[in-house]
Amino acid sequence: MSPLGLDVEAATDTQAATFIERLSVNGVPARRCKAPAVSTGLATYASSDMFKSPGYDKPKARRWDHIINQESSTREFSSLKAAAQLLKTPGLISLGGGLPSSTVFPFEHLEFKVPQPPNFSEAETEESGVLVRVGKHDAAQGKSIYDIHIAFNYGQGSGSAQLLRFVTEHTEIVHHPQYQDWQCNLTVGSTSAFEIALRTFCTRGDYMMTEEYSFCTALETAAPLGIKCLGIQMDSEGLLPAHMDDVLSNWSESERGAQKPFLLYTVPTGQNPTGATQSAQRRREIYACAQRHDIYILEDEPYYFLQMQPHTTGSRRRRDAPAAPATPPPPPLSHEAFLDSLLPSLLSMDTDGRVLRLDSFSKVIAPGMRVGWITASAQIIERYARYAEVSTQMPSGVSQLLLFKLLDETWGHAGYMDWLIWMRWEYTRKRDNIVDACEEFLPKEVASWCVPQAGMFQWIQVEWRKHPLLLMKEGSGVEMLELEEKIWRAGVDGGVLTAKGSWFRAEGDGGEDMFFRMTFAAAGEGDVVEAVERFGKGLRVEFGL
Repeated sequence: MSPLGLDVEAATDTQAATFIERLSVNGVPARRCKAPAVSTGLATYASSDMFKSPGYDKPKARRWDHIINQESSTREFSSLKAAAQLLKTPGLISLGGGLPSSTVFPFEHLEFKVPQPPNFSEAETEESGVLVRVGKHDAAQGKSIYDIHIAFNYGQGSGSAQLLRFVTEHTEIVHHPQYQDWQCNLTVGSTSAFEIALRTFCTRGDYMMTEEYSFCTALETAAPLGIKCLGIQMDSEGLLPAHMDDVLSNWSESERGAQKPFLLYTVPTGQNPTGATQSAQRRREIYACAQRHDIYILEDEPYYFLQMQPHTTGSRRRRDAPAAPATPPPPPLSHEAFLDSLLPSLLSMDTDGRVLRLDSFSKVIAPGMRVGWITASAQIIERYARYAEVSTQMPSGVSQLLLFKLLDETWGHAGYMDWLIWMRWEYTRKRDNIVDACEEFLPKEVASWCVPQAGMFQWIQVEWRKHPLLLMKEGSGVEMLELEEKIWRAGVDGGVLTAKGSWFRAEGDGGEDMFFRMTFAAAGEGDVVEAVERFGKGLRVEFGL
């Protein structure tokens, strides 16, 4: 890497060195002029290699044959998907596939209204939003490169070329992968992508490392596959690499009855359920530990762009007479400043190709889209695609079309960055609201919490050992899980639903400490304050405060 942060291609004696600047939002149009045109045929093959920098000066990823399981290694190309790649051949009349004609699709056009940057609120969208219209044959009529005729038919397991191009460019802009043969592949969401990843690497009886409190759906995905979850201790910055190193360095196959773990699943930013965010240094330490023990990393990052501004304490009082909370510091004012403010991803540090990153539109656009993407080395992407083409087939064509029309044709990369900056402001305000409510209504004698830097969760620790039942002689046998249920049920009876911390224990043992997770993303600000107050009242009653 040069002092100016430019990548330098290797040069021969007769050729001057060529400098390739890191792809920026403003550099996308020039990049597209040099890239192959996006095919507007049906089910045509596409790869990130068509749309990204060749990265000739970068190393290639390591091979991962030693951790790809038998199920994945024996998968072959889908015959029909492979044949569909020929559909782009000029003059070819296809009688070989099972694609229906769009003449029998009962949709002539779609129309929807979206925000116009920078006016993103519901009220602003109602007043100044733009109507986006997509017809059945827009591509043939030269109006667009994507339409109902293409999107509503079968496609490739990689996803449409039109949306794949956008997420590939976005990935390069944000993460600038450090090895040459990285690629993206569209998914039907990160839950599905995680399950496919497990079925690519693991066999029944293997251990997977994760945070000691982890996303319960991930744990529930692994369990029926026979994959055992090993919880790694955490602090306020998330997973502790020192504990991971200790576990791996002292692993005993005879005692554990399984080989040493080779897979880590982690949510580095706004972790679910704890809300913890790994610092840049913590991420470097985790990656170094992974290199030392040859660990492959599943980096699940649905909350990456929900990194927030520093917390400012408000002057809020009771819900029946609220005062305006303090105004948080303004978000970054330029795309460059915004990107610089983001914590570096594990993908951006990866020089070996040992990170499979899972991205999703669920938290930054809408979860019902069921569209996301993964980024990994070409070897892993190829194995993923073989599974996808005979299972999920492809993400919803309707969703891909809506996302393409919004992100690529209406907003562009600049507008999408503006949206993400606006989202940061919105979530900062929501986070500050629940933190202020906790400060006001939760009894600090028995409840404690940290201010989340990202995500949508507030993690509350309750000092259950101070419960009156445990202070009584006959209560010495009361278990933590019994009290957790009692306190949780008291909250429900008082009109507030939280999530028990024990639901998220990686090893399913409940743990020694008591936590409750609150989500501040969906409920209105007043309702969040009311819910926290109700929870606080329940705690006071339970603990006799």
